[in-house]
Amino acid sequence: MMLKVSGLTKIFGGLRAVDDASLSVDAGRIVALIGPNGAGKTTLFACIAGFMPANSGRVEFMGEDITGLPVHQIARRGMVRTFQITQPFAKLTVHENIAVGAYQRFKHRDEAWAHARAVAEQVGMGHMLDQPAADLTVAGRKRLELARTLATGPKLLLLDEVMAGLNPSEIGEIIDIIRKIRDSGVTVLLIEHVMHAVMSLSDDIYVLSYGKIIAHGSPQEVVANTAVIEAYLGRGAAQQMANTSQEVNHA
Repeated sequence: MMLKVSGLTKIFGGLRAVDDASLSVDAGRIVALIGPNGAGKTTLFACIAGFMPANSGRVEFMGEDITGLPVHQIARRGMVRTFQITQPFAKLTVHENIAVGAYQRFKHRDEAWAHARAVAEQVGMGHMLDQPAADLTVAGRKRLELARTLATGPKLLLLDEVMAGLNPSEIGEIIDIIRKIRDSGVTVLLIEHVMHAVMSLSDDIYVLSYGKIIAHGSPQEVVANTAVIEAYLGRGAAQQMANTSQEVNHA
């Protein structure tokens, strides 16, 4: 098992942003974490990756307890994350930005730059190496964020809404890139609101609502789960959908 999270809780004042959440990710899989806005998904990510201390619970990565370790130590072990709000080094080029991640893996400049170039090709930015990061579109910044984390040589990649703000064509391209990343040997845990992407990519899905994991299963199992429908659409929604389906079938 690549990642095992057990009973993770994060409290802000009187708010349990993450409440006794447990999940696991097997090597070689794409696992999605979904839920309504404000469910606690990004907070859970931050606790898993070491950006925020949890109040209780345990995080194991590749069989090792990493609970409470600083971010750089977790990253060196092979777990890295992207951020919802991309913040490239605006005064640097695309190539230089990606090389920042590559230097975690390679000490020599030539090696880091060659690796950064290869990663740029992997995410479809090979033709943009000399472009200033400040000039990138939203889609370009998303790819750059992905490339910079990929350049560290991760074993597990935590993707936080890499498709937010993209058009359908750009989303399709990112879906293909994520599949290729998985096929290259990198395991993926992603937060995403673009449901057709989640359904297309995921082997397993966890659903978070008010800080609690309320469902887990295959994409087909999760979308049919009454608790998930209620979390997204409100109380009574599952029954209304069932009634509507029956009316259509009897019409």
